[in-house]
Amino acid sequence: MPGLVPGIHVFKLGHTKDVDGRDKPGHDAESFREERMARVAVVTGGTRGIGAAISKALKAAGYNVAANYAGNDEAAQKFKAETGINVYKWDVSSYDACAAGLKQVEADLGPVEVLVNNAGITRDAMLHRMKPEQWKQVIDTNLGSLFNMCQPLINGMRERKFGRIINISSINGQKGQMGQTNYSAAKAGEIGFTKALAQEGARAGITVNAIAPGYINTEMVQAVPKDVLEKSILPQIPIGRLGEPEEIARCVVFLASDDAGLITGSTISANGGQFFV
Repeated sequence: MPGLVPGIHVFKLGHTKDVDGRDKPGHDAESFREERMARVAVVTGGTRGIGAAISKALKAAGYNVAANYAGNDEAAQKFKAETGINVYKWDVSSYDACAAGLKQVEADLGPVEVLVNNAGITRDAMLHRMKPEQWKQVIDTNLGSLFNMCQPLINGMRERKFGRIINISSINGQKGQMGQTNYSAAKAGEIGFTKALAQEGARAGITVNAIAPGYINTEMVQAVPKDVLEKSILPQIPIGRLGEPEEIARCVVFLASDDAGLITGSTISANGGQFFV
């Protein structure tokens, strides 16, 4: 199974004690059961939208998932109650917060072997009207978070000779988008980061890939007026529909698996044919 570590066996002993210290039946030597330890996966922005779909898909594939979130405690706790996925709150734009959050995840769940950098924000404005804080917030959250999340984990991955890092970029990082110089620059930077780190990690068994979604059926896109969606957005997409978060999640599950070991430094353009690289 994709989310299981091969070659690590945990055996149950034949007899155990109950709470009163008395022997109770267990598995004897003839019925030892092999168990495999689930790989730990961290998904930033993992409780809503595409991130929620990714978290749920990784759990379904057998991973032990930690879903990071930034600030909506109520939504995060609802997500945890509905899915059983562990949630952790920290600001991905802060290196210290990321280092502390990842340390807690590893203390709770074990070494992180799969990292999905999904968290992102928008602060749209034409450049001549954009304020410095709008630029900085997007760059720090969308691009700076890749350093903040990867750097504390990379040495552990190198030591274990295994790692999967998947960065969620955007079609707008590939083609650019008017009114989004900050977002487009950050998402393009994610692709450059992916290619560089892929070269650094390849000999250590670490793959680093990006996914560049197009228009996906999330809350943000659902808020677009229907006439704008039908007249201005859908006609740009050759398949004639929005993508679904679960379709991006399936790409992530594949890239996280052992089966994807040959693929590194690549970008999957999941946009329905809207833009070709």
